[in-house]
Amino acid sequence: MTSNLTTLSHQTLAARPIGIPPQASPTLFVVVDTEEEFDWGAPFARQNTSVQAIRQLPTLQRLLDRFAVKPTYVIDFPVATDPVSVPVIKELYESGRCAIGAHLHPWVTPPFVEDVTRANSFASNLGEALEEAKLRTLTSAIESQVGVRPRMYKAGRYGFGLSTMRVLERLGYEIDLSVNPCMDYGAERGPNFETFDARPFLFGSGRPLLEVPCTTGYAGFLRRAGGPLHRLSETEVCRTVRMTGILCRLRALNKIMLSPETSTLAEMQSLTRAQLADGVRTFSLTLHSPSVEPGHTPYVRSADDLRAFLTKIEGFCDFFFGTLHGVPGTLEEFHRSNLVGGVAA
Repeated sequence: MTSNLTTLSHQTLAARPIGIPPQASPTLFVVVDTEEEFDWGAPFARQNTSVQAIRQLPTLQRLLDRFAVKPTYVIDFPVATDPVSVPVIKELYESGRCAIGAHLHPWVTPPFVEDVTRANSFASNLGEALEEAKLRTLTSAIESQVGVRPRMYKAGRYGFGLSTMRVLERLGYEIDLSVNPCMDYGAERGPNFETFDARPFLFGSGRPLLEVPCTTGYAGFLRRAGGPLHRLSETEVCRTVRMTGILCRLRALNKIMLSPETSTLAEMQSLTRAQLADGVRTFSLTLHSPSVEPGHTPYVRSADDLRAFLTKIEGFCDFFFGTLHGVPGTLEEFHRSNLVGGVAA
């Protein structure tokens, strides 16, 4: 397999901006990477397919229900096919309280023809035919087991490339959630998203696809120089003086993802305020399903960690819907409101 070396940008994706009125209320989406458990520090392995943590998803769902938030569970092949997880996902979907999308982990999704390597964990590195074969397998599994044909997609490990765009078009997907702004996975032969911000856009050369990126960006009074300054702070010389930490402590620059796993509540609030000030009106809170049970991710190791994790989600929802007067949204509704007859509204 060969790495997808094409630099991703709005131009290479034929992207068209979506005009959201500046007076629009901020809208929150919640996207849950719903997947198997595995050791995040170990090599990828095909045999890691346990999905025991899925049984705890209703706990997260009940928390979100209190705020009328309808999350999107993007599910991968083990979740879509295991007798432990399928009834849980199906019940949540049939209750009307969530939406379902697809989440491709290539190393645990047939056909199994590629070597299991870090580079091949990015589906966009597999070659277009194999990437499509795996996503077709996953799509069919979700449709047959859960009872819904997924139209939303998030690449595992953000493994999105130009090939992914073409595959999504052919398989009838409508919404992609794979772009993680300001991030560069090139060191692992993954994609580079540094040219993107958190604003949604339409893309593709044929039928328009909707991209709703993760909400990752910069906070601090130097945030408008965020990309170049953060890259400078990560150079070998600057790392010796811990420049990234100094900038953060000075409240000059902090790269933050809107996730209760990697960010504190204060950081998520700071990022949201900065994004609002810069004109962003849509926000995606993201997390991984194994974090709803202790012991599966680096972020939730104990019962105390889990309580703090759920409290953080609750605190952010209180802030977003109370302090900011934001509204809960669904990706499907957002898609419908921004496409009329196949063109941007």
